[in-house]
Amino acid sequence: MSEGLERPEMLVQAVIHNVDISDEVNRNYRTIRKRGFKRRNKVLTKQEGSLRRQFPGLAMAIIGTQASRLARDMPLAGSASSTIPKLVYGTAWKKERTAELVYAALKAGFRGVDTAAQPKHYDERGVGEGVRRAVSEGIIKREDLFIQTKFTSPAGQNHITPYDLDAPLADKVRQSVQSSLENFTFDGQEPYLDSLVLHSPMSTIANTWTVWKTLESYTPHRIRHLGISNTTLSILDALYARASLKPAVVQNRFYDQTDYEEAMRAYCRDKGIVFQSFWTLSSNKMLVRSEPVAAVAQKAGVDAVAAYYSLVLGLESLTILDGTTDPAHMASDLEGIEKVGLWAEGDGAADWDQALSTFKAMIGDI
Repeated sequence: MSEGLERPEMLVQAVIHNVDISDEVNRNYRTIRKRGFKRRNKVLTKQEGSLRRQFPGLAMAIIGTQASRLARDMPLAGSASSTIPKLVYGTAWKKERTAELVYAALKAGFRGVDTAAQPKHYDERGVGEGVRRAVSEGIIKREDLFIQTKFTSPAGQNHITPYDLDAPLADKVRQSVQSSLENFTFDGQEPYLDSLVLHSPMSTIANTWTVWKTLESYTPHRIRHLGISNTTLSILDALYARASLKPAVVQNRFYDQTDYEEAMRAYCRDKGIVFQSFWTLSSNKMLVRSEPVAAVAQKAGVDAVAAYYSLVLGLESLTILDGTTDPAHMASDLEGIEKVGLWAEGDGAADWDQALSTFKAMIGDI
C-alpha cells in the first residue's frame, strides 16, 4: 500500500491542503479490488476506522469518495467540470436547527446542500452560516461544495419574502438572487451559486419564461446551472425547447402517485438532465420494507435506508435529497451507498442485478 493509504492522517492533510492524490488512491482501489471484495473491505475498514476516530465524518469524504460507480458524482450539463453529488443534503423545515444540521452534514461527508429563498419552509441564511463554519474549520472548501437554492414565486411564500411583493416579476427574481448570493458570501471570494432552481412553474408560461430569462442573465458566473422543480413533463419540454441555457436539473417528488416519475426520468436521461428526487424516503415506506431492499441490506451489510437509496440511485441519472437530522444517519447513508457500490461491483454483482431488476419492476420502470 502507498504511504498515503497506510497513514490516514496524510490523506486528511492532502484534502485540507488541496493536494491531488486521486490517482494514487484509485490505483490502490484497483489493486485491492482484484483480491476480492472481502479482502478489500477488510483493508479499508481498518483505514476508515482510524480516520473516523481522528476526524469524524471524513472517512467517506476521503477514503471512500468516488470509488464506486454508484456513489460517484454526476456530471452536470453545460460544463465539463461541474458535478453534483449523488446525495444532496436537504434543508427544508430545519428551522432554528438549520445551521447546526448543515454543519453536521458537511462534517459527516455531504458535499451538496439544497435550500430555497423561501423563509416559509427554509432558513437559507442558516444554511450559509453552517457552510461558512465548515469552510472556516477546514472541513471543506467552497469550490468543492455544490450549493443549490431556489426562486419561489409569491404563491409559495408567506408574509416574509426575499423580495418586494409589489415589484415587477423580473425584479422579484433579481432581488431573490441577490439575497441568496449574500447568504452564500465567503470572505475574499465573489459569491456564486452552483445551481438555482425555479421552485415551481409560474401560473403562466409567459411568467415562467420571464423568470427563466432573468435567471439566465446571471449565468455562467454568478449562477452556474439552472433547474426547475415540481414541473410537468409538458412544461419541461416547452422550456427545454425554448431556453438558451437548458435545465441541468429537475427536482420532483419520487412516489407512487406520480408513478415514480418514470416518464420524466426517461426524458431527463435522454436530454442529459439530472433528476433530483425528493420525498424519496418519507413517502415510500413500503419500498423501504420491500424484498429487494432487504436482500441488498443483508448481503451488502448495510441498513435498509442505505440499501433503498442505493437501489434508487441504481435507476441512474438521478440524485437524492437526503434530509436526515441524525448525524449517525448522515454518515451511514453516505457510507452505506459506497459499501453497496463496492459490493455490487465485486462479489455481489449477480445479487445486485437481480435486486435492481426486481426493484425496477416494482416501480414500473421499463
